[in-house]
Amino acid sequence: MAETAEKVQSRAVGPDVLRSLAILLVMLVHLPVEATPSFLVGVRTYAWLGVDIFFVLSGFLIGTQLFKEVSRTGGVNLKSFYLRRAFRIFPAFFVVLGLYAVFPVVRDAPTMQSVWSFATFTVNFDFDPRVGRAFSQAWSLCVEEHFYLVLPLLVLLLHRRISMSWTLLIAGAIVIGGMILRYIIWESQVGVLVETDKLRNAFAVYLRDVYYPTYTRLDGLMFGVILAAARFFKPELCKRYAPPRVALPVGVALVVAALVVFSIRGPLAGTDLFLVFQAQPGAVAGFPLISIGIALILGAMLDVEHVLKRWPIPGAVTVATLSYSLYLTHKSVFHIDRLIFGEENLQGDFGFAVYLATSFAAATVLWFCVERTFLLLRDRVLSSK
Repeated sequence: MAETAEKVQSRAVGPDVLRSLAILLVMLVHLPVEATPSFLVGVRTYAWLGVDIFFVLSGFLIGTQLFKEVSRTGGVNLKSFYLRRAFRIFPAFFVVLGLYAVFPVVRDAPTMQSVWSFATFTVNFDFDPRVGRAFSQAWSLCVEEHFYLVLPLLVLLLHRRISMSWTLLIAGAIVIGGMILRYIIWESQVGVLVETDKLRNAFAVYLRDVYYPTYTRLDGLMFGVILAAARFFKPELCKRYAPPRVALPVGVALVVAALVVFSIRGPLAGTDLFLVFQAQPGAVAGFPLISIGIALILGAMLDVEHVLKRWPIPGAVTVATLSYSLYLTHKSVFHIDRLIFGEENLQGDFGFAVYLATSFAAATVLWFCVERTFLLLRDRVLSSK
């Protein structure tokens, strides 16, 4: 998420379009259904996949950055990498976290996990929504932070030691291991509660033990890195076996197949639980399916970049640039909207319009006052080294 506004990356139309789509979907899934226009209610059902788009993008963009550096210099400048990440992520995040901590009125839920767990990016472990739900979107930033911490070390240690075949073998093991782990967690914890009709407790346990933890959500980041490695080290194979005319329809088909798998509700059919709570097939196999599909779509869009530049989507660059600030603030903003306008007045199209206008206004302020300021400072600091 945080990676997605880098200047060098925003020039690419395909990633910007996907990035814009991702943040708009994330904002939609957190919008109450009463304030959702009728034509978007069906989309809202699956808007949670915006997070998976972000994961694939982050894996690809960070992977590409590291592969270019290691190819050029033979190593990875860890100090520079972590400084860039810190300047990019920490300022805006800690400003928003500080507001949540000091001013409870901005919290989008009555209860909140400990500030320490947010500050250390560990809130996604044992994140029980029955204990605290405010600022819950930070779970996905925690996953990305763990990824930023580990991937450079792996690239540094392994880039001369393993081949592409071993990379794919390891990736396959991670996918299968993740599926097995999610299956075991579902069977031993979530499924038992579902079978005893304790659905709300099952939902909370699903989020805590399956949906939020880093070790169960590696699929998107991993397939993003694989896409980066394939395009950087084996571009001829990509052109031969995954041209846009193949990658795009196959990617779309896999995303559709994943959504079908996620649509299998079983005993949850007809309940009003949060949209991401699915039956076992989705929890086990849906995440890798959707991640592969998004990675193929991203690869196809990169290959037709010259075509996309001819027909730019209005506003895509702006939304992509503000995506991190939007991600951090949108839930709190709509909570404040409800306090100001009254929840009963934020219905349908009017509620949606207010949500969009105020969210983009707050994100713009955060971008100019914090994000942009620290990005400029980062450039000065790193250029002086």
